[in-house]
Amino acid sequence: MTDTTDARGTTGTTGTDGPAATPDGAGAPLIPRPPRPAEADRAPSGTGRADELAARFPALHAPQYWAWGRYDAQFSTVLPPDELVTNIHLVGFTDSGRVVLCRDERDHWFLPGGTREHGESVDSCLVRELREEAGARLLGEPVWLGAHRCVTDDPVPYRPWQPHPEKAWLWGWADITVDSVPTNPDDGEQVVEVRAADPVEAQQLLLRGHEAWWGELIALAVELRSSPR
Repeated sequence: MTDTTDARGTTGTTGTDGPAATPDGAGAPLIPRPPRPAEADRAPSGTGRADELAARFPALHAPQYWAWGRYDAQFSTVLPPDELVTNIHLVGFTDSGRVVLCRDERDHWFLPGGTREHGESVDSCLVRELREEAGARLLGEPVWLGAHRCVTDDPVPYRPWQPHPEKAWLWGWADITVDSVPTNPDDGEQVVEVRAADPVEAQQLLLRGHEAWWGELIALAVELRSSPR
């Protein structure tokens, strides 16, 4: 379920796998988990690459204010610790390189993904959100693009079990297939269309209701998908 306030306010270290993943339910894919702080501290900093990406995608890396939750947000290619990740969203590519987008009953386009439930892993959240919003499933492991680290001055968390006042939105890309229809649970957006769009069209559709950095997020995902891993 996409957090609707999150989507309206604006639903890893690049190319680096996390620690070994474990299965999450029968038939669920193995998905690398964000590294723990100690593991991140041991990883190479990649400062040069991070600086290059920040220069080439300035809107994505610029400090932001998300009014819906009174959040100051900052994107980084450094993955946050798992316990801070409250939201996961995916740039999902079809086998022809098109980007899968969802449209709800208010004519709002968004990337599939949403809010982790209480006690839910990153793995199972991503699998669930793809099925609920896009009728899609993963064909391989996601590659984490980075995350927005957010801090709010709101006195209470959005949901009682979420970290507060800091949390993180995790962004990734993966190859997926749309092989059914959205399940549209009652407590989520009611998706009326799922479209596999050319990346340029996907950027244009997202920018109808989002800020410029969403277009740069798509561009970054397209670039990394075309690069050797």
